[in-house]
Amino acid sequence: MQHFYAYISRLKLIQRWGLMRSTQPENDMEHTMQVVFISHGLALLANTKFNKNIDTELVIALAAYHDVGEVITGDLPTPVKYNNPTIEQSYKELEKMANDHLLSMLDEPLKGEYEKYLKPDKNSYEWKLVKAADKIAAYIKCIEEEKAGNQEFSNAKKSIYQTILNMDMPEVQVFVEESLPSFSLSLDEISKGINA
Repeated sequence: MQHFYAYISRLKLIQRWGLMRSTQPENDMEHTMQVVFISHGLALLANTKFNKNIDTELVIALAAYHDVGEVITGDLPTPVKYNNPTIEQSYKELEKMANDHLLSMLDEPLKGEYEKYLKPDKNSYEWKLVKAADKIAAYIKCIEEEKAGNQEFSNAKKSIYQTILNMDMPEVQVFVEESLPSFSLSLDEISKGINA
């Protein structure tokens, strides 16, 4: 019996933003789906506007599994995870062990197939797109919280936005300019733009 799929379905039980007061709780599965959509969009922008040859299916799969180890580790808050180099290195080792454990739940040849998603090439452009989408999704969460009147996320919003701006990825800049502003709008404002 392979427990892999039952285990990763528990992503919906892993709450994000553990140190922050949220008006709308967010779990890892919800976050993952948003990262999938944004990653895919970034990959399509890279291919259509910048003539890159991005493997969009790989981007989708990498995005789908980018936080899967958190079913074992939980979502460690960013201020803790990056507090100092020792904690950061220890957490990377913990993430690796968690992903190894998940892979051990699979039989061959599935294990070999999933390795490229749970142990991605972190130098690949596909992975960099997923990491950019992960930051964009976090920024969107900050926007949503501010729209709900919650100022708890204002510093995180500024910091994350600066990180996004510092990325030297043209498709990310296009997304920031053309798509990100919509997340600050109400449904009526978005709908008005559709019907104009």
